[in-house]
Amino acid sequence: MSRTMIEAVGLHKSFGETQALRGLDLSAAEGTVLAVLGPNGAGKTTAVRILTTLTHPDSGEARVAGVDVLKRPDEARTQFGVAGQYASLDEVLTGRENLEMIGRLGRLPSAEVRRRSAELIERFELTDAANRPVKTYSGGMRRRLDLAGALMSQPPVIFLDEPTTGLDPKGRLSMWDLIAGLAKGGTTVLMTTQYLEEADRLADDIAVIDHGVVIARGTADELKRRIGGELLEVVIDNPRYLPEARRALEAISHAPAYVDEAAKRVSVPIESHDGVLTMAIRGLDEAGVHVDDIGFRRPTLDEVFLSITGRPAEERTADEEVTA
Repeated sequence: MSRTMIEAVGLHKSFGETQALRGLDLSAAEGTVLAVLGPNGAGKTTAVRILTTLTHPDSGEARVAGVDVLKRPDEARTQFGVAGQYASLDEVLTGRENLEMIGRLGRLPSAEVRRRSAELIERFELTDAANRPVKTYSGGMRRRLDLAGALMSQPPVIFLDEPTTGLDPKGRLSMWDLIAGLAKGGTTVLMTTQYLEEADRLADDIAVIDHGVVIARGTADELKRRIGGELLEVVIDNPRYLPEARRALEAISHAPAYVDEAAKRVSVPIESHDGVLTMAIRGLDEAGVHVDDIGFRRPTLDEVFLSITGRPAEERTADEEVTA
């Protein structure tokens, strides 16, 4: 059996009257990617801060690489690297100087600092910019350098808090390749994200968090099977009628509809094909909705999240903002 490298049991954390975590349980096996998925304010960052010794929970247990992060925080910090939502880099120093500074703070021998810096600069495709001040770096370059810094001491566990937020599509794909490469090399990765495509592509296991608890857990395929295997999807010609299309489809389904306004598309989970298409067409016609296309297909992870939580992953509610 694979060794458990990240473990949280019954974590509770409140900020005043706001409960950020309400008994959170997480675990990740060695050499795997665990994606912690949830909307803003669900408690993802709070969980990472506890696991990385930056915040103390009100109750519960947390271990990284078998080390109790609450009782032995100094030892636990030697077992992991962290790349947060915002790159923690010195803007004036060059990329190489940033890595060397991190290495020295980690008490690595001087020769090891130079060797690791050079190795990571090449690995993260920063050779041309290595001797430039970080203030001249693009967002994608900063993210890569920040991740390189987290790897300076070659820790067995890496925590990535929304690692691709703010990156353009090319930068996101580059970061995905780097994260996948870490897991293939045996590193255990816990990655928080709001991008469901990111979790679908990278994660060996997905934990869906909402209001401070895990509400669903499994692989991407296992979670997709939770909403019935297939969806009925409708594309309409006029986006003004999306609310009517949504109501018509929800009338024949057991779950909320997923609406893609840009694509003028509405989809709902179905339990069987029997009579569903006829009922949908009749309901849409009665609602005055003109249909461009209608058919059945497999669900995406976005639709799984909506089915489980009742709202899109990126939606934020006022009382959740404090817990982000």
